[in-house]
Amino acid sequence: MTGPARGPAGPAAPQAAAEAAERAARTSYGRLVALLAAHHGDLALAEDALAEAFEQAMTTWPSAGVPSNPQGWLLTVARNRQRDVWKSAAYRRSAPLDDLPEDAMAGSDGLGRPGRTGGPSGPDGLDGLDGLDPDAVPDRRLALLFVCAHPAIDPAARTPLMLQAVLGFEAAQIATAFAVPAATMAQRLVRAKRRIRGARIPFVVPGRSALPQRLPPVLEAVYGCYTLERDDLVGEAQYLAVTLAALLDDEPEAWGLAALVTLSTARRTGRADRYVPLDEQDPTSWDRALIAEGETYLRRAGAGRLAPPGRFELEAAIQAVHCDRARTGSTDWPAVRTLYRALVQVAPSLGAHVALAGVVGRLEGPAAGLEALEVVGDLADVAAFQPYWATRAHLLAGAGRVTEAAAAYATAAGLIDDEPVRAYLAGRRDRLLRAETGGTA
Repeated sequence: MTGPARGPAGPAAPQAAAEAAERAARTSYGRLVALLAAHHGDLALAEDALAEAFEQAMTTWPSAGVPSNPQGWLLTVARNRQRDVWKSAAYRRSAPLDDLPEDAMAGSDGLGRPGRTGGPSGPDGLDGLDGLDPDAVPDRRLALLFVCAHPAIDPAARTPLMLQAVLGFEAAQIATAFAVPAATMAQRLVRAKRRIRGARIPFVVPGRSALPQRLPPVLEAVYGCYTLERDDLVGEAQYLAVTLAALLDDEPEAWGLAALVTLSTARRTGRADRYVPLDEQDPTSWDRALIAEGETYLRRAGAGRLAPPGRFELEAAIQAVHCDRARTGSTDWPAVRTLYRALVQVAPSLGAHVALAGVVGRLEGPAAGLEALEVVGDLADVAAFQPYWATRAHLLAGAGRVTEAAAAYATAAGLIDDEPVRAYLAGRRDRLLRAETGGTA
């Protein structure tokens, strides 16, 4: 049996092999984990097996060449590692008999082909499954998202588990995003994975009766994937949102999320090393095809409406108003204000309240905006909320309160890791101070 097809260049330099492995991890990690875990529900084993496959890739590819199908190669090696574990004496002693995978007990890979127990078969150490294209398999990541949203999983672990298992983020990165110690987050994730296996949670999209409970955290995770603003994840978020909406067919909020992510993606243009605020963006550079696609999804969300619009549909409508500037040359700010007022009624998040205060300041003057922002400060702890300080700085500058505005810009810049945004905020502060001192600051 032959091994995987190699690229035409033969052996690859270590750097080329590392780049190929990094690209596979970036684009296919969640898909591979979902495929590995779907049959037996052991998410931790799937992740460990895939990690070992990547390790083998880094020792094999530099000398043997990068496979023409790296994802299929990794999937095959990881499946072999899973079978080795299932057939090990330690696993058989620790797992109840009915927990043992059928393919481990029958010596099969679960696809009707012989398994393996010892060393690799064939010249590349694979069993011939490397021709399988994970991209051609129905996207199991969506089923995995619903697994992570199961009511048996601790609510505090659901979205972090999705970020790790489906999107490939490390526990330390997730811990930072959720402002908890890394060890605490790691323990939550371990317990959640054990719960999935112990409760035998099936890797399927649930029926309609379970959707109201499980859909909201799934939508949040897909949107969270987009808001991380990593270029390599934006396309994945848009794909997952659209695929989820099509899968559920008539869920308005799923179509609202698809519209929101698509319309937002349409405006992602320009240089990655420079932040350009919405008002300063050139609408002729926006993607007209994506705008049209997003508007189609938004209409689908509102079709046959029997209930008021939800959070994602309202946020998508706000994005649609902004995107319409590409057609009209201006923004209907009163419409934006109306939509934000509806949003804070439906989903009164801190971000929605701050955004509404900013729009009020634009339409009714900086003093009115600051008054609305003070109300926000009374409702929630805003000390570490960067958008609050950026909006406050803008409104203070508009009100001529330069010293306070400069301090707010400095606070906002100190609360964000994104270097282009930090540089933009620091630049606004410096320009204010120079203007205040006649250009001598």
